[in-house]
Amino acid sequence: MSRINMAVLLVVGLLLVTAKQSTQMSLRNPTAEIESSNCKLPLHRVGLVLASDNNEKALLDSGLFTPDSDNPYVDHVGRRFNIGKLGRTHIVYVKTGTFSVNVATGVQTLLHEFNISEIVFFGNAGSLNKNVLVPGDVLVPEAVAFTGVWEWKEFEAQNKGQLAFGHFNYPLNGENTLGTVAYENITLYSPSEEPKEVFWLPVPLPWYEAATEQLTKDLKLKECHSGRCLPRTSKVILGLKASTSDFYVKNKAYGDFLLGKFNASTADSASAAVALTALSNEKPFVVIQGVSNVVGVNGSYPELASQNAFQVAAAFISLLPTQRLACE
Repeated sequence: MSRINMAVLLVVGLLLVTAKQSTQMSLRNPTAEIESSNCKLPLHRVGLVLASDNNEKALLDSGLFTPDSDNPYVDHVGRRFNIGKLGRTHIVYVKTGTFSVNVATGVQTLLHEFNISEIVFFGNAGSLNKNVLVPGDVLVPEAVAFTGVWEWKEFEAQNKGQLAFGHFNYPLNGENTLGTVAYENITLYSPSEEPKEVFWLPVPLPWYEAATEQLTKDLKLKECHSGRCLPRTSKVILGLKASTSDFYVKNKAYGDFLLGKFNASTADSASAAVALTALSNEKPFVVIQGVSNVVGVNGSYPELASQNAFQVAAAFISLLPTQRLACE
């Protein structure tokens, strides 16, 4: 083999090794390129979290999101993390998928791989209290809880759980071999405190107060979608509690139980996972839920709920201090 061919092979080999090392570095730290810049200060972004296709469509259809021209997204652990601006605010948004394991995994990855200053979550939920929340309304709850973590008691257990299946026998109440269910606390871990057992996960007070003061001012929500209009004006509601579980609640009797026992006004499959992950990382967060339906009542408005929830999320993000860099 000639010296020229040997030299060519050597150069190609070095290029392949360099590319492999670069690829491995990207896999270990996929955000290294986008987080590096000529600016002196590190860029902190708002983490915008959503769970469903309807949520993402509401965001994209709004025209408010501008992808980063150089690095519009990073694909990592099966999810796409979209980088850009919402209005003037730097954000990274991720569609996590539904149910708590997917949501928690997506949020933790977001916090681990990017410089995230705070978390804003928006999604859909079912109303458990039709006298207060109806489709089209948006709830910003003050606290959320996992209501799907159960200890299923033995039928003849002396220490009964809160949910007694016999109370729901039809047509008459009585005993039921399913027994009772006790609702369990969850363990909250954080870097600055000892692990503790909690049931309610509160939205950090300064953020909740900011939402209370600003989000009900001059914010007109949508009332129609694809020719379907709501019977009354949609509104933003604050000061209530929300429940999360890994099952979709359609049963009116169970919805009434959650409202009566825990004073929970909505049910979804994501909010508490966002709250727990944010609190574990000591990051401020807010939960914004668009009401798509009333549990046990026919009729659902998932697209309208997503649009209104995003509208409130965008309004909230616009209130946050905007990081401006000299190189922008």
